[in-house]
Amino acid sequence: MTDRTETQAPRHPGSVLEVFLVFLRLGLTSFGGPVAHLAYFREAFVVRRKWLSEKAYADLVALCQFLPGPASSQVGMALGLQRAGGGGMFAAWFAFTMPSVVLMVAFAYGVSAVGDLADAGWIHGLKAAAVAVVAHAVIGMAKSLTPDPPRATIAVGAMVVVLLLPGPLVLVGAIAVSGLIGLVWLKPPAQEPAAEDAFTVRVPRAVSVTCLVLFFALLAGLPLLAAVTDDGAARLTDTFYRAGALVFGGGHVVLPLLEAETVHTGLVGADTFLAGYGGAQAVPGPLFTFAGFLGASTLEGPTGLLGAAIAILAIFLPAALLILGCLTLWERLRVNRTARRALMGFNAGVVGVLAAALWTPVFTAGILEVGTDEQNLRALILGVVAFVALNSWKVPAWAVVIAAGLVGAVIL
Repeated sequence: MTDRTETQAPRHPGSVLEVFLVFLRLGLTSFGGPVAHLAYFREAFVVRRKWLSEKAYADLVALCQFLPGPASSQVGMALGLQRAGGGGMFAAWFAFTMPSVVLMVAFAYGVSAVGDLADAGWIHGLKAAAVAVVAHAVIGMAKSLTPDPPRATIAVGAMVVVLLLPGPLVLVGAIAVSGLIGLVWLKPPAQEPAAEDAFTVRVPRAVSVTCLVLFFALLAGLPLLAAVTDDGAARLTDTFYRAGALVFGGGHVVLPLLEAETVHTGLVGADTFLAGYGGAQAVPGPLFTFAGFLGASTLEGPTGLLGAAIAILAIFLPAALLILGCLTLWERLRVNRTARRALMGFNAGVVGVLAAALWTPVFTAGILEVGTDEQNLRALILGVVAFVALNSWKVPAWAVVIAAGLVGAVIL
């Protein structure tokens, strides 16, 4: 009897250094958010390096979309784990994440040095660009995740609930209910995945169980620790751990939960929050590194480099625990029609939550609350132009954001 799962070892194991260098290149060049990152990963690992098959990659992406947390980062962690074990998993995360973290923390110090951000034209430009980027993401995700009337209906329902009853628990509940509706209403494709296309890794069963237990223990225990100790570091850890543990879809979807947990609680100012979110569009790598900006910009408790380090480790820790805990179960779930129905519902709910976030706080703060009616109109025009550049001209998101900031400095 062995304590390892019934999975195969990778056919072509590689070195930790190999994984680090490949993901560092991706971390420096992968602009455009989680959907774009998954496309970059496919080109790098399926097409060029042939680390896994097309179907195995699709199954892995499906699993990471099913789990809460940053989907593209979880895919990267899993690829590193398969290729070079635990060291490869850490190397993939560190190399893909740190370039963005460094840029976002530097941006936080720059924003702090500026002082009052309320009337800065370049900040309003970044807000307008954020409207365009999120709108582009909503449309792109809707095309692939809600292509039929039932899933579109689930998405609209989730959007309505989140808009009428704003709050982080409502966000999680809306996505959970979407999965339940998908379970009873949606029908997955009839074709079953082939066994030879499985994404296989070796993880000791004891490690998998320990990681899952630790995931839930921290989710339940950190709020109690923060309340009992009234410690700023514990509160910051709890805030960002819950954000990483409760957000399905990753990327832009974490925006409303982070906004509720930081701006509404007075941890970060509203203008600082939106400035950072706009800046996050101009850097490569995962959007969850926005947490580093927020941790460095807190108004109370740990701030600066310490706050950024706590926020980054806390928001990505749930993703790592879930990958180690759930990969060993995926072989059975991926062929289960029930799980596939729920996954379709979850994905539709994610689209609805993102659509709600597009309206508030992104559109309301980025377009409707800029200043005078004339300034609001200019912000709207800038946002529309940015959207056309993204959607029709296929201009990279980072270039659109930088240009919007420069134009905003002039006209806003």
